[in-house]
Amino acid sequence: MSDANADLPVRPGLTVAGSELEWSFGPSGGPGGQHANRAHTRVELRFDVVASPSIDEASRSRIIDNLGNRVRSGAVVVVVDESRSQFRNRQIARRRLADLLAEAAKPPAQPRRATKPSRSARRRRMEEKKRRGDVKRLRRRPDDD
Repeated sequence: MSDANADLPVRPGLTVAGSELEWSFGPSGGPGGQHANRAHTRVELRFDVVASPSIDEASRSRIIDNLGNRVRSGAVVVVVDESRSQFRNRQIARRRLADLLAEAAKPPAQPRRATKPSRSARRRRMEEKKRRGDVKRLRRRPDDD
């Protein structure tokens, strides 16, 4: 994990080559005095989905469709500045990108096949409706005939 150029396993059968990940660093915002102003701990990880040879065409189109506005000019960008450590922020960025790609590349779930209620289920439902109707009928005020 310490090597920024190590391959990024996304899910079984999908691994992004480390050379396809583009890193940039800058100072993180917010308070922190000299450390925050001088240390470049903010991490920006960019992955070009469109030009990547690691991703098959079906997964690529799913990723682009599912991530929508997160894909800017063909690339997915993850920005992390949570930690005071650049190393830790790099780890978080790699994990976030992997999770993002894995979720977006998932094939769509099979649609539910519509089924009819069984005959016995319909019979039980009708019996229960009749029982409820009887209870309500018995609660009514008696007719004055």
